[in-house]
Amino acid sequence: MGEREGVLLETANRLIDARRKQQPMEDLAAEATPVDMAEVYVVQDAVAAAFGAIGGWKVGAPNAEATPAYAPMPAAWIAASGAALSGERWRYRGLEAEIAFLVGEDLPPRETPYTREEVLGAMASCHPAIEVLESAFVDPAKVAKFASLADLQMHGGFVFGEAFADWRGFDFNEEHVVLSVDGVIRVDRTGSNTSGDLLKLLPWLANEGAVRTGGLKKGQWITTGSWTGNTLATSSSVVDVVFGRAGRVDLRFGE
Repeated sequence: MGEREGVLLETANRLIDARRKQQPMEDLAAEATPVDMAEVYVVQDAVAAAFGAIGGWKVGAPNAEATPAYAPMPAAWIAASGAALSGERWRYRGLEAEIAFLVGEDLPPRETPYTREEVLGAMASCHPAIEVLESAFVDPAKVAKFASLADLQMHGGFVFGEAFADWRGFDFNEEHVVLSVDGVIRVDRTGSNTSGDLLKLLPWLANEGAVRTGGLKKGQWITTGSWTGNTLATSSSVVDVVFGRAGRVDLRFGE
């Protein structure tokens, strides 16, 4: 193991401990912070391995021109709509309304890139979803970008709603979403996924991410970025997300 790899694995251990022990850090030391996305992914993979099998991937882009970024989602952190999220693991309780896809056919790595049509054709279904954000940091908004990305891109949980049958050919830029917490509307937006075209994220992940993911696998979930920014809940909040066409998904937090 090289010296830098050893530093990155120690960074991963610190992030794992902060989450498991509910002892969030203020920040990482400069020398322990990844310097690029390659190092971010080394740390992410080590963190994810500590939480069991991978159940899918989160992928997104801050704007239409940006290179997407992605992170593994532990299978143990995935639940269906109506889930009650209670226990010590929930501290930060960030919320993002998202559109997610269930992979219906394996897409193994191959030399010839998959076309958009091939990848979309391999998706079994499309669903409304809530990504719950958690963090190894006291305030993730105050840490270096690569530190927060290394921390599984703040992934903490994934809750999916019932399938949206008519997603093929639907223009998601026309989709409307409302996110409510405890019956109060917190976000009300239309066409607000930052990637511009969220469907482009699927072939990008199948092709550009294949070396790291080992290919997309049947039964995995792919969630495609926030429509609502980061909205914070409390230890007893009830959360409800309603998309105009894609449907509804909800969860609640418990003590």
